[in-house]
Amino acid sequence: MAGASGASAQTVIDAILNTQGRDAWSGNFEATPTQRSQVASRTPIFAPQTIQYVEQAIAEYQTIVASGGWPRVQTREKLQLGTSSPAVATLRRRLMISGDLATSAGVSHQFDSFVQGAVKRFQSRHGLPADGVIGNYSLSAMNVSAPIRLGQLQTNLVRLRSMSGFLGDRYLVVNIPAAEIEAVDGQTVSQRHTAIVGRITRQTPILNSKIYELNLNPYWTAPKSIVQKDIIPLMQKDPNYLTDNKILVFGPDGNEIPPAQINWFSDEAVNYRFRQEPGRINAMGSVKINFPNPHAVYLHDTPQQGLFNNLLRFDSSGCVRVKNVRDLLVWLAKETPGATRADIERIISSGDRTDLKLASPVPIYMNYISAWSTNNGVVQFRDDIYQRDGVDELALNQ
Repeated sequence: MAGASGASAQTVIDAILNTQGRDAWSGNFEATPTQRSQVASRTPIFAPQTIQYVEQAIAEYQTIVASGGWPRVQTREKLQLGTSSPAVATLRRRLMISGDLATSAGVSHQFDSFVQGAVKRFQSRHGLPADGVIGNYSLSAMNVSAPIRLGQLQTNLVRLRSMSGFLGDRYLVVNIPAAEIEAVDGQTVSQRHTAIVGRITRQTPILNSKIYELNLNPYWTAPKSIVQKDIIPLMQKDPNYLTDNKILVFGPDGNEIPPAQINWFSDEAVNYRFRQEPGRINAMGSVKINFPNPHAVYLHDTPQQGLFNNLLRFDSSGCVRVKNVRDLLVWLAKETPGATRADIERIISSGDRTDLKLASPVPIYMNYISAWSTNNGVVQFRDDIYQRDGVDELALNQ
């Protein structure tokens, strides 16, 4: 269970069973926050002990399910600090059962600072902005039933077990549902990066590979899928699109072709190569992080930094955009001569197209983990954005 020990979980369940139904909860009190309030952890998602933590969480959730689960919070208004409503009493019960709020003798209608802290904790472990307000997204996550959450943990336990074993002294993990990247040294997360991954119709693939090269001030070559789905329709609307975005077209013989010579109302363009020149508007920004794979995907920078502030970061065509990517470059190139932070900044500032081969390739694992637990007893859940967990309810926030 999220953040509560087995004993505290049983305390809540006993309190429920000893009443005459959920409506028998009554009384006013100042709830206290759960002791294990810290959500953040430096434990890697693929740490060997994660499997044990998830098994423990499954056992606790099985107990919760067997005891009736948690109540559904029903409200048409935002619940926030200062709200007084019967829905807050239900919210308190919900947060106590999941371990986000410590147990007490009764339930009040008051949304106090302790409830606000518990809501923030709930939001953090569900990948939501921790603003302490129950709006639409938080309400949807809160009302996913306990049996569904239990099944989500069981499904992801299988995925985690498939990744057991030695992954490398230093490695990178892209967790697709979390839209997050972990840079792992030993058994500790050295860096975490917010990411933007593939949209539902252009999904980021699951793969294992090794990062071998950093392309600074890269060209961007559009894959055929983007030429067909994006570039051709854009050129039909605006004949200056390619020129304005510094994208050149090359024929099979390598010669440049003026865009005006192409019939944009046919599929002729898919036979050509489209290359965007380095620069601030380049689709990959200042860097492309290369690793062999059959999907032609990679990690990269982006000129659209504002997208990292979005709650739903599923906007790419399959590649992974990385926030604060230069910090990650320095970490990847730790053992590579001529690739210090100062070297990288100097090369990028010059605008020169430069490839840096890593002295030691770094393993990368792009995987799909929508539920896990860490050593501080916190259970993390994310939306099943690609609907691979097999339950529609888990995609409600999309």
